[in-house]
Parts: sequence; structure tokens; C-alpha cells
Amino acid sequence: MKGTVFAADVRSFSFGVVPQQSATELAKAWIPLFNALSEKTGFGLRFATAPNIPIFEKRLAAGEYDFAYMNPYHYTVFSQKPGYQAFAREKGRRLRGMVVVRKDSPLRELAHLARTEMAFPAPASFAATVLVRAELERLGIPITPRFVGSHESVYLNVVRGIHPAGGGIPRTLQAMEPEVRDALRVLWSTKDYTPHALAAHPRVPAAAVASLLAAMEAAAAGVAGKAALQGVGFSGIEAAKDSDWNDVRGLGIQTLAELLKS
Repeated sequence: MKGTVFAADVRSFSFGVVPQQSATELAKAWIPLFNALSEKTGFGLRFATAPNIPIFEKRLAAGEYDFAYMNPYHYTVFSQKPGYQAFAREKGRRLRGMVVVRKDSPLRELAHLARTEMAFPAPASFAATVLVRAELERLGIPITPRFVGSHESVYLNVVRGIHPAGGGIPRTLQAMEPEVRDALRVLWSTKDYTPHALAAHPRVPAAAVASLLAAMEAAAAGVAGKAALQGVGFSGIEAAKDSDWNDVRGLGIQTLAELLKS
């Protein structure tokens, strides 16, 4: 669909990426993919993120991004208002949360976390925070959450001994430097859920969304596209629909406002 003409002289669209890592690391990973996709669609994709996850949530609420890569819970909230609509998701991936500790930690089971301070990215981080805290609450294991802004910060806090444990997800742990990743051990993991959504704001023309989806689906077939996908930890991207996230909606999670107060 290269060369497709869009109304209102659209030359590029912003693409917000949830800040699970530092902006520098995210840009290094995502900009090559955006460049590869732009070559196929004929329009630019401008990398955007936020200093931390709560600010990213506020920007999603304000509809600041044309396209966005957001966690499953964020999608269930922001698909309602301002109306982001999922069109794709990572291929062959299910999302699960996990608890990490230092490799040499004496902690061996969830019960050992009682009365500790645990590091989490942000209150509404779906797998790394919401699912982990829900299980601890279900089991009656009291912990004090400390929100440190990103998955990367969780792992660094635990490795440095600032907190004895933290919440994360497999993909962001694998993206860490070997000296950090290898110093950590997964203590426990949650069930699997539909992964992050690739979604478009209602203002984005349908033709642009269709063009981008086609480019995403085809990316893994080419050498450059495959390498760019590997840079963000994806093996491929596939089409998605709104109902794919009904497993998340079915959890009956607190409202975002309630989570942000916790």
C-alpha cells in the first residue's frame, strides 16, 4: 500500500509506546521498526513515549497519540474513552506477570513476601502490578507496594537490594542487560492473558490503519522487517479485534482512578 494518499496532507502519525523501559532504550528498539513500516505505508511514524507509565496513561486519556502500544488493561480503559481501537497485537504471545527476586535471595515462595516492600512499575501496569497484587491479596499475603515508574527500574531496584522483590513480565526482563537479567530469578508467574494492544485513535483515517496493519503483518517476511521486529522482541504481528481483550475485561479490575489511588 505504499504511496497511499490520505486527506488533510497527512505526512506522519505519532506512535506512543508504553514506557516499560527508558526512553533511550525504547527509541533504540522501536524507531528501526517504525522506519521499516514507513517504507511500506508511505507515511511516517513518529516515536513517542512518556517519562513514566502514569504520565503515559494521562496522555492516552487525552488522546495525544495517533497510534499506541499499550498494556491490556490500559486498552480496556482507553478503548472506551477517548476510543482507541485495537487493530493488531504481537503474534504468538500471551502475557503473564511474574515476581522476580535476586538470584541469591532466600525467598522461595510467595508466602515469604509477607510484610515486605515490593517494587512495581505503576499502579495500572496490568501484568507486572495488577495481576501480581491481586494474587497476593487473594492469598492474604500483605505487602507494601512501591511504584518506581518502569519495568527497568523494578529490575534495577531488586538487583541493587533496594527492594527484595518486584513485579515484571518475561519480555522486559529478557530485554535487560545480561548483568541485570542474570542476577534475577523468577519466583512466581501468573496465568496467561491477551498481550498488549496496538491501537489507533478514532481520528486516524481507516485507510492509514489498514495500510499499517498490512505492513505489520508482512514485516516478518522480509530480512529488514524481521530484524526490526526482533529489536522489539516480537516474532511477528497479527490482526486483532476489540473482543480479543474480553479475557481482561472479565477480571472485573478496579477502575483506573481507583488503581491510581492505591
